[in-house]
Amino acid sequence: MSRRARGVELWAALKSLGRSGMAELIDRTCGHAQRFASGLRAAGYEVLNDVVINQVLVSFGTPERTRAVIARLQGGGVCWCGGTEWHGRTAMRISVSSWATTSADVEASLAAMLAAP
Repeated sequence: MSRRARGVELWAALKSLGRSGMAELIDRTCGHAQRFASGLRAAGYEVLNDVVINQVLVSFGTPERTRAVIARLQGGGVCWCGGTEWHGRTAMRISVSSWATTSADVEASLAAMLAAP
């Protein structure tokens, strides 16, 4: 009994939501990630990955500027995104993983991201 029961969370979600509910949840979080990517691209920032799931990697220019944006965003309290290195580039990683994330949350977070540089 020393190992975590990693499958329990998945089982509980499937039991609660069913197959169609899980599919909707996945589609929704992936759609939120697409919204982040399109909003950041429209503002002139470089999205480094193909956004096919719920992850977005964005560069705000130089590594120093990207790190500064991450620090301002984390200090702002609207949302939290971490930093990462991907293919030798410094990036901010947006991970949309909560079932509770709404379109309004995404828009508020995107506004905070665009105000941070």
